Amino acid sequence: MREVVVCTHGIWMNGWVMKPLSRYLSTHGHECVEYSYKSVRRSPKENAQMLGKFVQQLDADIVHFVAHSYGGLILLHYFQMFDAAKPGRVVMLGSPLTGSGVAKHLSKNNLLKNNILGASSKSLLGSAPNWKGTHPLAVIAGTKGYGVGQMLGASLDKPNDGTVAVSETKVSNCTVHIQVPYSHTGLLLSKNVATLVDEFIRTGDCH
Repeated sequence: MREVVVCTHGIWMNGWVMKPLSRYLSTHGHECVEYSYKSVRRSPKENAQMLGKFVQQLDADIVHFVAHSYGGLILLHYFQMFDAAKPGRVVMLGSPLTGSGVAKHLSKNNLLKNNILGASSKSLLGSAPNWKGTHPLAVIAGTKGYGVGQMLGASLDKPNDGTVAVSETKVSNCTVHIQVPYSHTGLLLSKNVATLVDEFIRTGDCH
């Protein structure tokens, strides 16, 4: 039985940013692949549709997902679109599942909204589908408030990871919600976070 972990990046990024985490998971026995997509030029629905094709081509029996930031919103669309998604576990790192305060700050200026957020804006402003709860989900949120949101002058609820507030990551039907002392980018680089991800993929729980 083949199990694969699909690692999905956030806005303005590419699959390479998931490499440190995927390498860690690979050394702990997981087969990992990175899904890259055009976050600003394509809508989240389009990216979720392409993710579906990507997953289908893997020919795996069990598919786990690890998503950073906006990548979690792509997964919300994916699980809404594919009711018969393959079994597996899901981890979201610093994903603004209820909408992004930074996006709301940027959307006050149409030029910034159109050029920086692009096709991602609606979901980041809170219109992404709700988490359906069909798969075990761990949400890991950072509390070290240093990041792009702070630099842009966005007003974020505390605690936050500098880009996403902890309150923006909360959904009622997740399996586990954990707060860790890392920034938004630090969530991808922390060995402690990688250990939590590995633990949840293996067991369906982490702490």
